[in-house]
Amino acid sequence: MVNSHASPFPDHALADVRDRALKATSVPMALLDATAANLPVIWVNDAFERVTGYGLDEARRRQTAILGETTLQEADRVRLQEGLRAGREIVHTIVLRRADGTQLACRANLSPVRAGGDGPLTHWVAALQDLTEQLSHDAEQAAMVEAERRERRSLGLIAQVSDLLMDVDDPRALREIATMLRRAVVGWAAFYLNDGGLRVADGIDAGRPPTGKGARHGEGPAVQDRGPDAVQQLLDAETDRPVELALGTSYGLGTASAWLAQHAEAELGAYDAGPTDGDRRSVLVFPLPGRRRVLGVLVVHARDGRGLHDLEPSVRTVLDLTARRVGLVIDNARLYDREHRLAETLQRAMLPEQAEVDGLDVWTYYAPNSENAQVGGDWYDVLQVTQDVVGVVIGDVVGHDVEAAASMGQLRSVVRSYIFDITTPGPVLERVDQLVAGMRVPRPASLVLSTLTRSDGGWRLQYSRAGHLPALLVRSGQVTLLDAAGGPLIGFGGVPRGTGALDLEPGDVVIYYTDGLIERRDRGMRDGLLALSAVAAAVTARDAAGVGEELLSRLADHPEDDVAVVVVRVPSPLDTSERTRSPRRRRWSLPSEAASIGRARHAVVRTCQAWGIEDAANAELVVSELVANAVLHGFGHVSLQLYDTGDGLRIEVEDANPAPPVTTDGHPGRVGGFGMQIVERLADWGWRQSRGGKLVWAKVRPGSMPTDGQ
Repeated sequence: MVNSHASPFPDHALADVRDRALKATSVPMALLDATAANLPVIWVNDAFERVTGYGLDEARRRQTAILGETTLQEADRVRLQEGLRAGREIVHTIVLRRADGTQLACRANLSPVRAGGDGPLTHWVAALQDLTEQLSHDAEQAAMVEAERRERRSLGLIAQVSDLLMDVDDPRALREIATMLRRAVVGWAAFYLNDGGLRVADGIDAGRPPTGKGARHGEGPAVQDRGPDAVQQLLDAETDRPVELALGTSYGLGTASAWLAQHAEAELGAYDAGPTDGDRRSVLVFPLPGRRRVLGVLVVHARDGRGLHDLEPSVRTVLDLTARRVGLVIDNARLYDREHRLAETLQRAMLPEQAEVDGLDVWTYYAPNSENAQVGGDWYDVLQVTQDVVGVVIGDVVGHDVEAAASMGQLRSVVRSYIFDITTPGPVLERVDQLVAGMRVPRPASLVLSTLTRSDGGWRLQYSRAGHLPALLVRSGQVTLLDAAGGPLIGFGGVPRGTGALDLEPGDVVIYYTDGLIERRDRGMRDGLLALSAVAAAVTARDAAGVGEELLSRLADHPEDDVAVVVVRVPSPLDTSERTRSPRRRRWSLPSEAASIGRARHAVVRTCQAWGIEDAANAELVVSELVANAVLHGFGHVSLQLYDTGDGLRIEVEDANPAPPVTTDGHPGRVGGFGMQIVERLADWGWRQSRGGKLVWAKVRPGSMPTDGQ
């Protein structure tokens, strides 16, 4: 029988072929003597010599070419030795040191060779797999993953910056951004705004007094050294790249670089005493660019004291984008604030002061919508045309911008001019139509024009409407819409306009208003008008201011548009006896301007007279000081409220600056400083945080001003 599996070669020929095949294979291989110490190499193939640089003679001479020339962690070396002692096949990743000193990462497969197949261990066959390409690929993948991680982190940080900048009124927005940068990418950070000199800033402070702390650059000595000032060059936009500012270096006295370096050094020392001086030799200064000028700087101290050129690209990108985004938001906020103030100042300049009309009780109110970007065209006017004729106008120009306010001013002037010539409302509006059509006023407008004429001790009301909501007549708890004499918007007349008329009785109240008082997104105009009628019918006040305040407290807590209201009341003989039924609360919204101080004093005197409160001098003085403080040191609109508590007059003044009032002794050469001392002498007072800033209250004690002995 012939064995089909028998080798066609003799044993010696097969051994020769096997030896040549092992020698020629591209897999580096070596044969180790398992019976000798240190497993000396007794044979290597050509691939082993090419890869490691060790030929057979060199391997024999070293006697440690496989294990002794490898770099292993201690735990890996222990596991390798255990496998060798057990005589089992071992697969292990090692770093082999080549003959030229370089290292080769490879996977070593050590297979035991036993005598007779299952006899004692005689040799080890070592086959090496080069892992250089695989490790390079793995390293490249790891680098890509790390780069993506850094990019995601950078995008996440920029998104957080954007979220923090959404609330431009947050007095700590910039401080929170600096804290976030410190936690994520740098060792320390702070923002400094440039308002005629650098100052540390906690918030954006668009058009408002600073919310930061400490001194300001420019308040110290004048610049003595005209040498290079890198920070000033940054502020002057002479360079648009961040600069590195060395600390502990002498700069020119009074320069921006000297001030900023000194301030940053102090802040770093106060912030963390951990790093040594050598670790904080410099800070990095990034500009906050606006549209036309640099608005400030972002100053950071990099981790490990790195300089500008040592920053990681991802950190540099985060800082650059943060600075640019902050600069743009500050610029937009300031532009927004300027436009808002311009429109509001224009409109308020055209609104009359609280009217004092002989024989009538008149109360007026105007407030812009605090959520609106700008002020619109709502307005009112109360005119003493003659001794016996009073004109009342309320209107609304479409829009919420400077153009709307300017159109309102034109229209108000036209109406004022004609009503002094013609006291019948219908013909007045006809002439206004003709003139407005020729003037090409760009915005449509609605209004109600009325005249009240004294007749035989009473008053006769005449009115005409040009596309405006009807005024309300409140008589003995009954509400009547004065909806006669209606017509199209101003400028769209072209036809004769009618005039409605009725006689007013003592105690009657006429309410004029704009749609901001009743219009809401969640209800229609008709429902709003019904709500106004219901509130007006339930009013218990017996004076015009009380009626107006009840309307505002019930309907105008959260207006979505500008609100203008005029309340006219015909005095009644019962006013004195029924005065106690009034809610005894008054409120005014005042612009943050010096004229509001006089208006507030006038308002408190009138209110004390209406409430029968004697000796209003103390209350007038306290209101004057509180409103003056709000105008000079606060920002935003000033809210003044008066309460008759029965045992004194409570005054509340609110503004948008959260900083508390401070009682001082005054300062030589400086105006002011004594206001709160006066308040403290005349009243019990305190303050609290409010949703929009702070509220200062004072309860005026009855009687005259105390003497020095009291």
